[in-house]
Amino acid sequence: MKLRNQEFIWHAFTSLDVDQSGKVSKSQLKVLSHSLCTVMKVPHDPAALEEHFKDDDEGPVSNQGYMPYLNKFILDKVSENFDRQDFNKMCWTLCYRKNLEPKTLLISNEDAFRIWCIFNFLSESRYPLIIVSEEIEYLLRRLTEAIGGSWVEERFEDYKLSSKQQSLNVWELITLVGSDLFCRGMDQTALSMGINEVYQELILDVLKQGYMMKKGHKRKNWTERWFILKPTLISYYVGEDLAEKKGDILLDKNCNVEPLQDKDGKKCLFLINTSHKRFEISASERKKKQEWIHAIQTCVNLLSQGRAAPHREARQKRRELRLKHQAEQEELVLRMRELQTANEDKQLELENMRKALEEAAAKAAEEDKRRLQTQTELQDRYKMDLEREKIVRQQMEEQVAQKSTELEQYLQRVRELEDMYHQLEDALEAEKSARQDEEIVRKLQGRLLEEEAAKRRELEHIHLQQQQTISATEAEKLELERERLAKESALQAAMEQLEQLQQERQGALEQYQTVMKKLEDASNNTKTWKHKVAHQEGLLRLIQPGSKGQQMITNWGTSAFTEAELSLREKNWQEMKNQNQSQ
Repeated sequence: MKLRNQEFIWHAFTSLDVDQSGKVSKSQLKVLSHSLCTVMKVPHDPAALEEHFKDDDEGPVSNQGYMPYLNKFILDKVSENFDRQDFNKMCWTLCYRKNLEPKTLLISNEDAFRIWCIFNFLSESRYPLIIVSEEIEYLLRRLTEAIGGSWVEERFEDYKLSSKQQSLNVWELITLVGSDLFCRGMDQTALSMGINEVYQELILDVLKQGYMMKKGHKRKNWTERWFILKPTLISYYVGEDLAEKKGDILLDKNCNVEPLQDKDGKKCLFLINTSHKRFEISASERKKKQEWIHAIQTCVNLLSQGRAAPHREARQKRRELRLKHQAEQEELVLRMRELQTANEDKQLELENMRKALEEAAAKAAEEDKRRLQTQTELQDRYKMDLEREKIVRQQMEEQVAQKSTELEQYLQRVRELEDMYHQLEDALEAEKSARQDEEIVRKLQGRLLEEEAAKRRELEHIHLQQQQTISATEAEKLELERERLAKESALQAAMEQLEQLQQERQGALEQYQTVMKKLEDASNNTKTWKHKVAHQEGLLRLIQPGSKGQQMITNWGTSAFTEAELSLREKNWQEMKNQNQSQ
């Protein structure tokens, strides 16, 4: 609160500074102090002023010198019972005549005073007082909404481009609002009402106002009153001119507001419960009833939370955001300066490095010159050595070429031998595979021969049984004849199986001959390669093939026999068969 008072007093102080030197005479300050004490209802002590400024008898006093006296002897003693409107009017009267030309404005002196008060509310907390672009836009937008117009962002952007200013002082702001640039096409009465509405909201903390019916506490009659809602109370007057005040409804965190049912011919009723009284109010329509209930409940909630009015909170948030942005900008500028300083240091370091490189290059050039001279001498000295080395190198190259030829021939022979060895390994592998095939065929042939021998033994046993049957008695001849026929059938089946076994043996014999042929070819191939290797190296021992004499069909198993023995056995068996058939 003290800070807000100082801003109004600052305008009064600067209005006394006629030559704009920043200082005011003590006599003028005495008059100003007396006026402030009178308006703010503070006891005035002229001796205190003389005592405070006794060291400044030689000249006027600056604003910085007057503020400590103002705070100590006037503002610290102020209570809230003085009329702030009179205080604002007194400060306005001291300063507006010097700085404002009312004839050039399209608004009244009263509206200019209200704009002046709004400026002091929205201005930054530093001297000289200014209002920034964000707050200017906020004020103009609120004025436009108050008169029922629509906000045009382009007009404000055009103004900013034309003025090229990011802030205004109070007189420039009044000129802007009262000039044709903002008032163009607006009704003057509507503009004045809009300024008054914004002034009442921001300066007088009027959150809502309007006519409503109030029920009396004694007579219980209904009377129309003009209600004004502020953050801590609701005042009601006889009329909107505020000439006669009828009472206040004090609000606190324990208050509440609730809607009522229509009764006694009254509609849109609601009840305000305070700590001491209950007030029944009737609005003109349901929409206004809801608006008043919401507004009053908002004030009660703010009081319970210890918060200020919404427009004051919004102003504080905008100011905090600006301060935060300003701090960020200052930090950015500081970082940019640090980067610039670091860049300059780097540039200086690079310049020193460049000079050092130039000096090093000069030294290197001189060193190269000396080195070139030394190199020329060395070239002349080594020229003869190079010639001698050239002759020696040619001789060595001839020897190397000869050795290379011999080495190439030797490598060629080695590659041929490696190829022969690989082919020999392939032949040996083929021979090994042939021998394995031979072994398999021999095992198969042995199995077939064993089966054939078993069948032969079975046939011999049947033949012996037939001989025994023939030598039996004649009484059994018929029965034996039947048995003989059955046995002959079995013998015929056994003969067919024997023939099949012979065919299988013949197939196995053919496979064996094929395998023997492969084995012989592999042996011949192995012998050929061994002969070649032995002829090439003179060191290898030839691998001789096995004996090619008469081969037995097999030499394994219990029934092993030659082909001649097999033919003889077949001949004997055929003779026995013929004899049996003749009998």
